[in-house]
Amino acid sequence: MKLLFLIVSMYLLGQNEGNPLSNKPRTFDNIKREIADYSDVAKKIINLAVYGKAQNRSYERLALFVDTIGPRLSGSKSLDLAIQYMYEALKKDGLENVHLEQVKIPHWERGEESAIMVQPRNHSLAILGLGGSIATPPEGITAEILVVTSFNELHQRAQEAQGKIVVYNQRYTNYGETVLYRSQGAVEAAKVGAKAALVKSIAPFSINSPHTGIQSYAIDIPKIPVACVSVEDAELMARMSSRGTKVVVSLKMGAQTYPDADSFNTVAEIVGSKYPEQVVLVSGHLDSWDVGQGAMDDGGGAFVSWEALSLIKDLGLRPKRTLRLVLWTGEEQGGVGAEQYYKLHKVNISNFDIVMESDEGTFMPSGLAFTGSDKARRIMKEIMKLLKPINITDVFENGEGTDISYWMQAGIPGASLHDDITKYFWFHHSQGDTMTVQNPREMNLCAAVWTVACYVIADMEEKLPV
Repeated sequence: MKLLFLIVSMYLLGQNEGNPLSNKPRTFDNIKREIADYSDVAKKIINLAVYGKAQNRSYERLALFVDTIGPRLSGSKSLDLAIQYMYEALKKDGLENVHLEQVKIPHWERGEESAIMVQPRNHSLAILGLGGSIATPPEGITAEILVVTSFNELHQRAQEAQGKIVVYNQRYTNYGETVLYRSQGAVEAAKVGAKAALVKSIAPFSINSPHTGIQSYAIDIPKIPVACVSVEDAELMARMSSRGTKVVVSLKMGAQTYPDADSFNTVAEIVGSKYPEQVVLVSGHLDSWDVGQGAMDDGGGAFVSWEALSLIKDLGLRPKRTLRLVLWTGEEQGGVGAEQYYKLHKVNISNFDIVMESDEGTFMPSGLAFTGSDKARRIMKEIMKLLKPINITDVFENGEGTDISYWMQAGIPGASLHDDITKYFWFHHSQGDTMTVQNPREMNLCAAVWTVACYVIADMEEKLPV
């Protein structure tokens, strides 16, 4: 009897090793060994994604999607078609719990728009109205321009701005800093009495390509029309003005804002085998601006996230936790679809293990960017070592994503795909965002990184420490 008791005790001790309900804490060496045991699975994922039958699948799926649907502006019929397309495609792929979760999103349309330099010579300017902009009067606005390089210069020259069209010819430093001219340019110009604002496109490189994007109005400041102009046209007007030449522009914009529209976040899962209530969320956004094809922003991110679940399903794997794919809607308008998703699901926030979003292109990947505790970061570094066969193992600071920010602010670990974004802002929010930007091999590699990371996190015995 004593021998039997000893055997049972040893068995239970072994069972408690790594059990989250055990009183005995796991050491980091235990966790490292657990992760190392996924080496063969990681190789299978890599081989299938990069070299096997699934290679180029995410690229081909994306090409069919964007060639069929085109750009997908918030509130548009094209976005409705895109959501229905993906709902059917995810069901056909054999994923589980495919469903739509209804949300309200903004509905703005640019209408017809034009800008023409009428003095000192006739020249058509390349413009794109900014999201949410009001229209000009039907006859347009014809006024002299005032070119400034910064908000400081604008306010120093406030008396000159009255009744003019302000042209921002700011220097591009990086997206995070320079985008303030797009988001706040109309408000700052209106403060000094301008009739309209034209913002140099937020891009380090241009071939006469304007870049659109969302902008904001202030409650207590008059609303004025605002558009982006190409880098070339902004600099042309700046050179003319610097010589003392009077430049007059005629601007017409037919933009309209409609009541918020019904839309959906699109969801699919692989249900967990042991802890189905716990969730590893992988995502990208389905909406885009109304120019180009939305292939890079964020078709690529959405489709490598779908590919992650497809690869896991194809290999017959079922992780302990539920892998949940969410294709967000209304991201370009500030993540409004994701915000509503968070408000609906935050009651179960303790069940979320990690939230992952790919929304900075699917170019050559270098690893993952991560936000979380030091303990969780150590675990992520071990997981990324599994990707040594393709030499993509780095863990960077500051995982980010508009749609997952709500969860990260609440303390849930977050990760984003880290890739070479050297050319990302060349095409961002412009007519250049098409399938021509995408590279099938780079998408294969992105899918491999994304899949290995989310699968191992979902299958480990314990959640990431917060």
